[in-house]
Amino acid sequence: MKPFHLLLLSTFFLPLVRATEPVAIDALVTEIVAQNPERQFYEAAIAAAQAETKLAGRRSDPELSFDVGRKRVRNGNALAAEGTAWSVSVTQTFEWPGRLALRKAIANHDRELAELGLDRFDRALAARARLLTQGLHAAHTKAESVREVADRFTDLKTTLLARDPAGITPLLETRVIEAAELALQRRASDAELAVQAALLELNQLRGTALDAPLRVAIAPLMLPEAPARDVLLDAALNGNFDYAMRRVELEQQGTVVALARNERKPALSVSPFVSQEKAGERETVVGLGFSLPLPLPGRTGAVISGAESRQRQAEAALFVARRELERAVLTAEQRYVAKLAEMARWSPDTLAQFREAAVLADRHYRTGAVPIATYVELQQSYLDAIEALLDTEAEALAAALALEELTGLSLNLQSAAQ
Repeated sequence: MKPFHLLLLSTFFLPLVRATEPVAIDALVTEIVAQNPERQFYEAAIAAAQAETKLAGRRSDPELSFDVGRKRVRNGNALAAEGTAWSVSVTQTFEWPGRLALRKAIANHDRELAELGLDRFDRALAARARLLTQGLHAAHTKAESVREVADRFTDLKTTLLARDPAGITPLLETRVIEAAELALQRRASDAELAVQAALLELNQLRGTALDAPLRVAIAPLMLPEAPARDVLLDAALNGNFDYAMRRVELEQQGTVVALARNERKPALSVSPFVSQEKAGERETVVGLGFSLPLPLPGRTGAVISGAESRQRQAEAALFVARRELERAVLTAEQRYVAKLAEMARWSPDTLAQFREAAVLADRHYRTGAVPIATYVELQQSYLDAIEALLDTEAEALAAALALEELTGLSLNLQSAAQ
């Protein structure tokens, strides 16, 4: 699809800051994803989950026990002998077969969830960066256009005030020009503030100083046709991060149920020990002890019942997530198709035509060939057309990025030659 207009190199920078070399959009998005400070939170979560996975697959540490005391032996009322008594034992608990594997599987699911969270954050961050960059260009274009028209009204007001108005009509026309100028100056200030706000947020995402200079090279945005609906829906079931997380949570909960059932069987603790008593004679005992927990009636059944209930909750959440995902995909697809159809009706020189009409109206109004109402209407229509075109392009881009985030597909939204 041909771009509706050629977006030339645009420069965005804070006042009193020296401009730098222009950065291509794709390079800027890559820089933001790589350097965003918030990304470290998700990387730390993955590292923590990996550590938990290693610990979950290991047996519990053996427990060392040491006792020491005094022993007295009496024969009737007389003390026969007295000495030291001590014992040393090492206890190792052996889980029921398969239990460690189940715990490791649960930990692996936690790691998978952490990795999915990082992937989702990267994709959302890249989409936000691209939207901000296009929004920065749109705000800059609007600000320049509004300032151009506002300066035109200011120059016209100065010309009219320099004349000696004869009659009520010139006076009223001057007041109309003055009122329009005031409104346009405010509109221009708002547009320039929007440029600064977008630039500040971009620098925040980059992790750099908020007042750092930034120049972005904007190239024509090429928006492809939307894929077929069945392709989008199939891709969403396989590539959507939220749905994948619900699916992983369901698998994890199934493992939790299996673990709860496995834990009905007690773990066995083995304790080799050595004890010695010296009270007249030395007595040494070497042995092996075994211990089993005695589960209270109904406790294991309640644990299993709770795990199964949470599994049913996960199944219901997965079903609801699928329905919500399908609705979101179809909504984004319809919005994207509608915006593409709207953009297809534009001619490549639409903006140039409106601008030429505004300049022509200004020239002919000064000669008296165009009435004040037509003049003001053409200037306002020029600005409204610019806003409509830029807003529609931004909405189409937002819908395309939403489709990419929902489905995991790549629509090749990279700008043309930078």
